[in-house]
Amino acid sequence: MTAKCGGETETSVPVEPSTEGARRRRMEIHRFRYVAAAENAAARPPENGRKRKQDEVSPGCLTGRFEESTGKVVEKVPEVEVSGSPESGVTTGLGSGLSSDHGPRFGVTSVCGRRREMEDTVGIHPFLCRNSHRSSGDSHFFAVYDGHGCSHVAVKCRDRMHEIVKEELESGSRSTWKDTMSLSFSKMDQEITDMSSGPTAGARPCCRCELKSLHCDAGSTAVVAVVTPDSIVVSNCGDSRAVLCRKGVAVPLSHDHKPDRPDELTRIQDAGGYVINWDVPRVGGLLAMSRAIGDDYFKPYVIPEPEVTVTERTEHDECLILASDGLWDVVSSETACNVARMCLKHGRPPSSPARSPASASEACYGSDLSCWDASILLTKLALARHSSDNLSIVVVDLRPRGV
Repeated sequence: MTAKCGGETETSVPVEPSTEGARRRRMEIHRFRYVAAAENAAARPPENGRKRKQDEVSPGCLTGRFEESTGKVVEKVPEVEVSGSPESGVTTGLGSGLSSDHGPRFGVTSVCGRRREMEDTVGIHPFLCRNSHRSSGDSHFFAVYDGHGCSHVAVKCRDRMHEIVKEELESGSRSTWKDTMSLSFSKMDQEITDMSSGPTAGARPCCRCELKSLHCDAGSTAVVAVVTPDSIVVSNCGDSRAVLCRKGVAVPLSHDHKPDRPDELTRIQDAGGYVINWDVPRVGGLLAMSRAIGDDYFKPYVIPEPEVTVTERTEHDECLILASDGLWDVVSSETACNVARMCLKHGRPPSSPARSPASASEACYGSDLSCWDASILLTKLALARHSSDNLSIVVVDLRPRGV
């Protein structure tokens, strides 16, 4: 097994780029743009007389896409179709606050940074579920997945986690948010195990390892936030983090799962494992986190069980920040909240004005430039402070509409 550093394989450790041009490409920041589905289809003519394929992008969702051919820079995603209809529960408009009558305002930035490989992914699914047994209104799904060992576990989480959560919410079989999210994470982990060791192992050459090993040691952290009109439900597994900015104060909605955290250390030792301090505390001297999805090699010491927090929303909530540890290793929660608040306070108008839809099925769905600015500024701050990891940052505006 390849030795790991900071939860990454040795092929992912920070390296100095060979040229200035390569360094610029690796640090390049791309914005995610959202356009109405009808406009998007009209703006892009068919290629070679055939309909253009929308790779792994489904209506109503934003999914981070990265350039895996080189593994060095984030792939540009200039447009993402977002369509909606009354049946799907997707309403039109730009942004939202405490009201569920409009879509959420958010911004996303992902960069490879100083790593050789891009192993972060982001999943955002507005209007994931409406009027479930856990919420009387729309539920919006936001997630950051920080892969290690390879990118395929994070990519699989990006593609499937929201679907599993939605199925559990709509089934009504679980009585609490903790039960719902715990079962969702467990099912996600089982799918990863089946993908790595089942009959289809090695059949998807979509990543560096190509699932060649029957006992793959790749994994991913997951921090998932389900935002409803009344509450913010955060499920965390690993060392990514969710922070709520409320009346200028940084409120932690998750706690990092580090091997030296007293309760985590006790759990690992009780299971027969051990922790070695090699640069940082590591499970078995290798993995720098104590919980993750995947990582079959480290079970039962590293588990996929999330810690779930349910926070009631108030009129004082300003924004929610989800990010991988590439940010939190060099920027405190308080500083991140101050930066985001500054961007929201001096916000810019959206990239295109809100307008009435031409039909009931058309979604005028725009991103928010203030949230974009916040995510980009946080990324630049982390890079300026020499963050050595991939960076994925999601900023969600929670303020009442019109503020």
